[in-house]
Amino acid sequence: MSLNVTVYFDVASTAPLHPVARQALTAALDEGWADPARLYRSGRQARMLLDAARETVAEVIGCRADEIAFTSSGTQAVQLGVLGALRGNRRRGGHLAHSAVEHSSVLHSAERHLAEGGEVTSVPVDRHGRVDPEEFAAALRPDTALAVLQSANHEVGTVQPVAEVAALRGEVPLLVDAAQSAGRVDLPTGWSLLTASAHKWGGPAGVGVLAVRKGVRHVSPLPADEREAGRVPGFVNVPAIVAAAASLRAVRAEAERENARLHELVERIRARVPRLVPEVEVVGDPVRRLPHIVTFSCLYVDGEVLLGELDRAGFAVSSGSSCTSSTLTPSHVLAAMGVLTEGNVRISLPFGTAGADVDRFLTVLPELVAGVRAPLGLDLPAPAAARESDGGPLVLDALGKRCPLPVIELAKRIGEVPVGGTVVVLADDEAARLDVPAWCGMREQEYLGEAPAAEYGGDRGSAYLVRRVS
Repeated sequence: MSLNVTVYFDVASTAPLHPVARQALTAALDEGWADPARLYRSGRQARMLLDAARETVAEVIGCRADEIAFTSSGTQAVQLGVLGALRGNRRRGGHLAHSAVEHSSVLHSAERHLAEGGEVTSVPVDRHGRVDPEEFAAALRPDTALAVLQSANHEVGTVQPVAEVAALRGEVPLLVDAAQSAGRVDLPTGWSLLTASAHKWGGPAGVGVLAVRKGVRHVSPLPADEREAGRVPGFVNVPAIVAAAASLRAVRAEAERENARLHELVERIRARVPRLVPEVEVVGDPVRRLPHIVTFSCLYVDGEVLLGELDRAGFAVSSGSSCTSSTLTPSHVLAAMGVLTEGNVRISLPFGTAGADVDRFLTVLPELVAGVRAPLGLDLPAPAAARESDGGPLVLDALGKRCPLPVIELAKRIGEVPVGGTVVVLADDEAARLDVPAWCGMREQEYLGEAPAAEYGGDRGSAYLVRRVS
């Protein structure tokens, strides 16, 4: 049943406008509307407000005010930072290195770099979504023009070892995407360029931050413009920037008090969800993580369907599910981690979250998950096995079936083979390539690899081989 009041658990996507931001925005609309490049009174007033905002942001980030440029979004900040640093360091070479779990803005910039003849290395992560500092450093080459490593992951909250990587990177410039961290936790040291986004910390949408250390080569990939040190063309939105700076300072002050409380609430979710809901995997680093984000994956559940049920129950959460209704594309973050990409739910708690709201979420979740699973027939008798006549493996035909049906079939039927026996899943859904190995890791079964479907009677797709261990 739908509730009139929705509990918002999705600040990793965007945070509600902070009251301080609203107050500063209203005042700045009256005082900072003029062109800050002009010398008349209203222009000078706007310039004073812009300069003060720049100094506030620089103080929180930990850099000089003249190293800060304001962009129209966090995505634009990343793209201008990546492409500008690559252009500025062309003499070093054309190689870009980044972690496999960066935000799509980095991946899209890397695609453009590749299309223009550059080279890109994607550094793998462990099952918690964290890079190994030495492995990241080993990916850097004499011709590496830029390395990119987020401060913390946007989908699972894992904090990256930025300082350790920075200590090993030598002279290679390092861009840090701090969109999820800025305002909430202390930012890492050792970066050359840093990006952030105001709407993630409770500022207005439409304000991004690009910080470039003095001495770091950066050439804007866009036509020259005299605004923002030549890095970002166009008229700046002074009122929005003022509101972003004011809210950043307020949020950073609140974080000292709120982080411990949010960390405790997240720990409550991390501990109780696996006990309340069968076949659930909590993903992300359990220790080195942001205090407000927790992500878990439910086996045999369509993530978008579950999100719809949670919305009707009065909870706004997000999903990195492979089975999104729009693209049917697996989350590249979860895929890189080697964890389940189905039935994924990300909860990111805003400041002021009530413990009662978390407890109510934990009360309704088990029933909703059970309701989503019920029509899938997990408790129905398994159909007759499609076995090879010579007593070979159990072959499951999941061709034409979309996530999560292939792994549902696998879970239902693996008990039909003895321990040591093999199950072959035929599937043409791309998500199965990720989900079958992830299911094996979660259920402690042995994944034997992939083979052409034709070897097991399939006319398309692939065959995924699983050995029953227990």
